[in-house]
Amino acid sequence: MGVQPGEAPEAVADDPLPEAIALAEGAHRAGVGLKLLGGLAVRVLTPGLPPRLRPGQDMDFACLSKGRKATAAFLEDNGCVPDRRFNNLNGDRQMYFTAPSGRPVDVMVDRLTMCHVLDFRPGYWRLPFTLDAIDVLLSKLQIFELNEKDARDILQLLAGLPARDSGGGSEAGAAGPFLDINRFGQLLAGDWGWWRTVTGNLEKLPALAADKSGLVPVGARYDPLAQARQLADVAESVPKGMKWKLRANVGDRVRWYELPEEVGH
Repeated sequence: MGVQPGEAPEAVADDPLPEAIALAEGAHRAGVGLKLLGGLAVRVLTPGLPPRLRPGQDMDFACLSKGRKATAAFLEDNGCVPDRRFNNLNGDRQMYFTAPSGRPVDVMVDRLTMCHVLDFRPGYWRLPFTLDAIDVLLSKLQIFELNEKDARDILQLLAGLPARDSGGGSEAGAAGPFLDINRFGQLLAGDWGWWRTVTGNLEKLPALAADKSGLVPVGARYDPLAQARQLADVAESVPKGMKWKLRANVGDRVRWYELPEEVGH
């Protein structure tokens, strides 16, 4: 289970999680759609595993375009100062604030655009405080130049949450968050570039885990490498459309990913 309302996370110096959870919980109580993503979402989804901590970490959130104004108003009412110029220019896809602590707050709108475009709207309401768990995982697996930080987050999710069939349902259910293999397969079956990056990263995990044993968290509920193999099997077996097959014929001869640059505020 993820962090529940009012549950106090472990206190760590310079830890953004308490402030981030307070905002997510407050938004949930107010009926405002503001969900955590990134490394903080990983921690909320896997509270029983050792957290990845780093100094100066931003708070990354997501919202839907139809709730963008309500989200901005909620953040301002809770002491977050908007970058009005940036938000006026980019608010249809991203907003930027500074929290009362001075910590940066990024809010992605409808989609996360990095090496690929992740439309997180389909499962947005499945969980109360974070994006759907499979979207949090996909936000990491879509990174072409995978680093240790992101590999750790991937293995954390694979170690802490079960990968299973949603049965077409939209709710997390009483058993808590899970990695929806239906959503995973549908996304990869519709876009060869996504498929190529994600399957490539899944293939890298065993070697990365062997080279640095600390990447596999202590106290794992599930075997992360076994679950990675399960997801790779889903990616291979899910029926592909004609668009996917045509792009697959071109293969690696044409670049299939973007290398995102940091957006200045």
